[in-house]
Amino acid sequence: MSADPIYLDFNATTPVDQAVLDAMLPYFTHHFGNAASKTHSFGWAAGEAVAIAREQTAALIGTTPDQLVFTSGATESLNLAIIGVSQAYATKGKHIVTLATEHQAVLDTCAFLEKCGFEITLLPVDRMGQPDLELLRKAITPQTILVSAMMANNETGVILPIKEIGQIVHASGSIFLCDATQACGKIPINVDETGIDLLAFSAHKFYGPKGTGALFVRRKNPRVSLVPLIHGGGHEFGKRSGTLNVPGIVGMGKAAELSAIELVETSARINHLRGILEKALKEKTGAILTAEVFTRLPNTIHFRIPGTKAERLISALPQLAFSTGSACSSALPEPSHVLIAMGFTEVEAYEGIRISLGRYTTEAEVGSVGEQFENAIRQF
Repeated sequence: MSADPIYLDFNATTPVDQAVLDAMLPYFTHHFGNAASKTHSFGWAAGEAVAIAREQTAALIGTTPDQLVFTSGATESLNLAIIGVSQAYATKGKHIVTLATEHQAVLDTCAFLEKCGFEITLLPVDRMGQPDLELLRKAITPQTILVSAMMANNETGVILPIKEIGQIVHASGSIFLCDATQACGKIPINVDETGIDLLAFSAHKFYGPKGTGALFVRRKNPRVSLVPLIHGGGHEFGKRSGTLNVPGIVGMGKAAELSAIELVETSARINHLRGILEKALKEKTGAILTAEVFTRLPNTIHFRIPGTKAERLISALPQLAFSTGSACSSALPEPSHVLIAMGFTEVEAYEGIRISLGRYTTEAEVGSVGEQFENAIRQF
């Protein structure tokens, strides 16, 4: 009888925490009211639940509830931020700056705007995935309305100098958007300390439900204006119309609360496990870690084993759930755009593997993973 599979793809998604599920369940049945119904107790109960969840979620990123807009997930949040700003500030300029290693939700949205007459500047990164800040400074013009940079890369786990980027963006009078989808719940975030004006994230990355996300929208210094993508009813401070997903929002709030409480302890434990696994992979398989000496998310290991395609290892290790990169582009035959932008050759990019650990990863699992990779390599 085969062993139970080991999940090593927590950057793709996470299981819903039991406490999160328990918090959500009543809002599917007993407390099923519409949060926009203001004339009876069913609506009041739903509205109060959303208000509490908004406070819990806002606290995770160091902001106030009135600056948080609930969405269906980070992809919608990023679309709302980029397209919303492009329409609201088009009279000032039509120039947007972003990085070549951003998530496709950013890159594809920018590509769409480029077809609509906007100018998009894609900045390169170095072998560690870091942008040249002086190049960023020079790229911003009086027509630049938005600069977008992710807090932590979803494939490599590399953390970017967000505070420094924010200072450059604000000095130019532009708006700073940060995709924090992979960072939320893994590292501390404070939008005021880092100078972020718009921040996108998603509940299912930190043990909340899929289909629920949020966008932080700064209300002062500067006050950010957005033209909504979805019209009809004026929900979410007029920025995102539609009946609120109360169970999902309640779940996101609870997941945010738990993540805030457990962040330091959990991150330290996972970082310890990562160190054990990285050591095993290097010693047993000759793995080369990506950006090993740079600051990375505590749970993420990106590596390659020279001469071995990642897809071959995935096929040889069916009991291990890991990936070659982003879940959103895993079906694409092309090599990772992130690795190519970092200067990897196409051959090296096809060797890239991402392992991401999580709250429920055990030391026994980590030990087994190292052995299984070693056995697979020996068979090739």
